[in-house]
Amino acid sequence: MTDPVPANDPDPPNEAATKAAVFAAAERLFALHGFQNVSVRDITAEAGVNLASVNYHFGSKDALLFEIFRRRTAELNRERARMLHEARDRHNGKPPVRDILEALFAPPLRWASPENDRRISVQFIIRSRSEGTAEMREALTNDVSHLARFADALIAARPDLPRESVYWRLHFCLGMVHNNRFAEFDRLHVLSDGATRESDIDGLLKRMLDFAEAGFLA
Repeated sequence: MTDPVPANDPDPPNEAATKAAVFAAAERLFALHGFQNVSVRDITAEAGVNLASVNYHFGSKDALLFEIFRRRTAELNRERARMLHEARDRHNGKPPVRDILEALFAPPLRWASPENDRRISVQFIIRSRSEGTAEMREALTNDVSHLARFADALIAARPDLPRESVYWRLHFCLGMVHNNRFAEFDRLHVLSDGATRESDIDGLLKRMLDFAEAGFLA
């Protein structure tokens, strides 16, 4: 292990490495142990850096939490937006319901796979919904621009449905995403006597799409 980087280190490469180490350590610890159970000392010990590094690079523990939340949700939503844009290109600007829902479901589902390094990021985002700071809760409630793209696409795909119905059905689909966590599949595995395959990402995505598409086409 290298020597801890002083919190006032003026060397930009060292500062960047320290900031990245703090970010990665904090994301992992918060995701695994919860926001309230992780201290600044825990983070800097995990990262192998000076105790003052959190405040120097992020301002406070809450500011660090929000920076992780902001960056990871932005990355996830960019991936969703890219898939939705590709679906529009494939269908001359009017993708069908299933393609729209796939763009919504696939990125977080694939991130959450036990084999994907991004699963820690998904675990962090999930905790944000129940343990997040006031700033996170404010963003979750009011920053809906990324969802508006999907609502607009679904309204265009189902112009016969009242707009209110489209918004409710999108809400129910989001519930599927928020509660479809690999760590919670043990109960389903027991209930089905081992018939469910929680590690089969493509199969799980297909089942989610079958169910959600049927809800929109009903």
